[in-house]
Order: sequence, then structure tokens, then C-alpha cells
Amino acid sequence: MIGVAFAMGSNPAGGGQGGMGQYTSLIFIAAVFAIFYFILIRPQQKRAKQHKDFLENLKKGDKVVTSGGLYGTITGISDDSVTIEIAEKVRVKIDKGTVVQYQRTQ
Repeated sequence: MIGVAFAMGSNPAGGGQGGMGQYTSLIFIAAVFAIFYFILIRPQQKRAKQHKDFLENLKKGDKVVTSGGLYGTITGISDDSVTIEIAEKVRVKIDKGTVVQYQRTQ
């Protein structure tokens, strides 16, 4: 009979905190996710959208700089590539996504 009395008693290790421990850990996880979203994910999505708009506005004759450091003038554009002239009669076909800067010529 003594064994049954101990089984019904309180937990001496303090493991029975109720639901409060679960809620605080859930709130902590949600807060960490919110911090990551506003500090990392959202700004990166904003930059990606700006870069996409930037690439859509490229035109023939614009002076560009690529991520590899090539300076040139756009001589041809397709959906996913750009042909730039880096010297007189020297043309290079590059991926459109590697263009990082441009200066519009009039």
C-alpha cells in the first residue's frame, strides 16, 4: 500500500511544471524566427527584387560592370545573357545576373 501512496505523490525532481514550460519554449522559438525573418530573410528578399528590377531595365548601349570586374558596353541582350564590348571589337557574352552596376548613356 505504501508503493501506491508514493506513486500518487508529487514529483520530487520538479519535472511537473505544467504547461508553462511548453509555452515559454514555444514563445522563444517564435521570437527567434521573427528576429531571423526581420534581420536576414526580409532584407535579402528585398535586395533580390531590386536586382531583378535592375536587370530588367538594362538596355543596349548602357555601360556596365560585372561581378567579375569587367567593364564594358552592352551590345546585345537576350533573356538570360548579355553581350558586352570590353574593348574595340572585343565582345564577351556573360550571364545577365553577373551585371552589378550600370550607367545609362544618352
